[in-house]
Amino acid sequence: MSNASANLQNDFQSSRRELTAMSLTTGLVLSVVMGAANVYLGLRVGMTVSASIPAAVLATGILRGVFNRRSILEANIVQTSASAGESLAAGIIFTMPALILTGIWSEFDFWTTSLIALSGGLLGILMMIPMRRAIVVESTDLKFPEGVACAEVLKAGAAEEGEVEGESLGTELVFGGLIAGAAIKFCSGFLGLLKASVEYGTRAGGRTWYFGMDVSPALVAVGLIVGLPVASQVFLGGALGWYVLIPLFSAEPPEGPAVEHAFHLWSTEIRYVGVGAMIVGGLAAIWKVRHGIAAAFRELFGKLQGVASGGSSADGDDDIANLNLEFPYIVGLGVACAAIVFGVYFVLLQRSLGITVLATLAALLLSFFFTAVASYIVGLVGNSNSPVSGMTISAVLLTGLMLLAGRYEGEAGILAMLGVAGVVCCVACTAGDVCNDLKTGQLVGASPRSQQIAQVLGVLVAAFIMAPVMTILHEGSLNAGTGGIGGEELVAPQAGLFASLAKGFFGGETLPWDMVGWGVGLAVLILVADIPLALKNSSFRLHVMPVAVGIYLPAELSVPILLGGVLHWLISRRPNSDGAVKRSVLLASGIIAGESLMGVGLGLLAFLGITSLALGGSISPTVLGVISVVVLLAVLVATYVISTRASRNQ
Repeated sequence: MSNASANLQNDFQSSRRELTAMSLTTGLVLSVVMGAANVYLGLRVGMTVSASIPAAVLATGILRGVFNRRSILEANIVQTSASAGESLAAGIIFTMPALILTGIWSEFDFWTTSLIALSGGLLGILMMIPMRRAIVVESTDLKFPEGVACAEVLKAGAAEEGEVEGESLGTELVFGGLIAGAAIKFCSGFLGLLKASVEYGTRAGGRTWYFGMDVSPALVAVGLIVGLPVASQVFLGGALGWYVLIPLFSAEPPEGPAVEHAFHLWSTEIRYVGVGAMIVGGLAAIWKVRHGIAAAFRELFGKLQGVASGGSSADGDDDIANLNLEFPYIVGLGVACAAIVFGVYFVLLQRSLGITVLATLAALLLSFFFTAVASYIVGLVGNSNSPVSGMTISAVLLTGLMLLAGRYEGEAGILAMLGVAGVVCCVACTAGDVCNDLKTGQLVGASPRSQQIAQVLGVLVAAFIMAPVMTILHEGSLNAGTGGIGGEELVAPQAGLFASLAKGFFGGETLPWDMVGWGVGLAVLILVADIPLALKNSSFRLHVMPVAVGIYLPAELSVPILLGGVLHWLISRRPNSDGAVKRSVLLASGIIAGESLMGVGLGLLAFLGITSLALGGSISPTVLGVISVVVLLAVLVATYVISTRASRNQ
């Protein structure tokens, strides 16, 4: 960084223009937008993407381009608030739709969903604050890859134009991608000029064979962001489930078309292989970082006495860079959240005091543990790669065993299990996000206290949009004939997993345990195969969770994700690839946001009874499928050209 840029940054830090009405308002608006977009994406494909970096780009672009303000600290507050919506979305969509899938709910209860999101999100922030110094400041083995990257984006945005060599602000990439993603989704989802997916099924050799691909730029963008290693393993899981297991288990002649037969086998048997693998993958992810988690707890407990007596600072320091939210506020909000959790469970569980107390204690204890786990893992591998599903699986299994020991069963057991999972998942997601944001803040000289206030307000706003957005998507999908949440468009893989586990524990249903067992065996094989790769320090590693998710998802979703991973690999092989990869990620973030927000908008139209115009009805399905694939390939080519153009000119 040049001396002029360094001086500029120091000026911004010394001005302390940080927690302003403009930064908070902009951040809270983006929190709603990012939250709604990630609700759609998570229900669609079972993955969410970290909002911190695109939010940082949008923050600097809006503050600088619209309001002519270049405060790096204000921009940091914007991205801190905005990322709260994304993290809370992940916590809610992985758990609460399971109540729909179990049949206990026919629609989302607004207050139950909102209060679980609010209490879980706030507990994730409050429980992480005492751990900040141990994990964010003093841990030398945690590199916080996404927190560092977000800080660099903020610094680049604060610098004078041209002072950061070879980099542009990138706002135009995010907005350009947003427009492109929204336009393609509108053409396929409303106008009917493009197909949402192309698929083919047949019977050959006495077996059912199925091939399909979603025409979704957002899924390509997901693959581009996660990279080829993860994208290829998601595809590997999809290929294993759909191209190997379905033919193997399809010897019986189908009653209907081959496509329907393939989906019937997948939904009733094959996807439970993914369930077994996800359980093992989640537990293995936590086991791998057990030493670091234990170290974090040792540091934490050594500081708790100082936290309690720290007065105005949870760290006991007076300088602004170490000033946390005051301890009385932490305790007061924490007690209020615990009371909310108890009250929600008491109403949800038909005012049964015994199971309410047990569920509340389970939620609070598991939340505290997984706050440390999530914070440590985010510091190790980044927010996007944090195995939140695995943590929630562990919480679900532990809660189920506790409830069984208490001799609870039936609907009460299901409600308690999923209620605990909802709070714990929101805690884990939000704790990891705030930990990542606090690292960014440390690198740009922000006040932790200001960031924590921004996170609290972001959760407070985002919590109350989750139920309406999920209701719109669910009812809209039902009206459009795609089956609602759990159907062909909104698969909700994690929620489906938790619903299956809950029904297996307390619903009197017999799961296809043989398939679950095959999944467990597959996961063990993957873990064993990864050992030599780990010993060689290979850049390519095998991971259970991507393969498991690939098995659990419809096959057509994994193909565009693989294409995105290949695109990332091609871009990364270009000269001066670092800048090209950054540009491609910004463009991909915009595409995801555009398609996701348009998906929510179309869901609202369908909710109101306005469905597709089907303008392409007169076009042959084959021709329409070819056109759709060509459009998707054009998106791939355009993304490559736009991302690498600047590097070729350097």
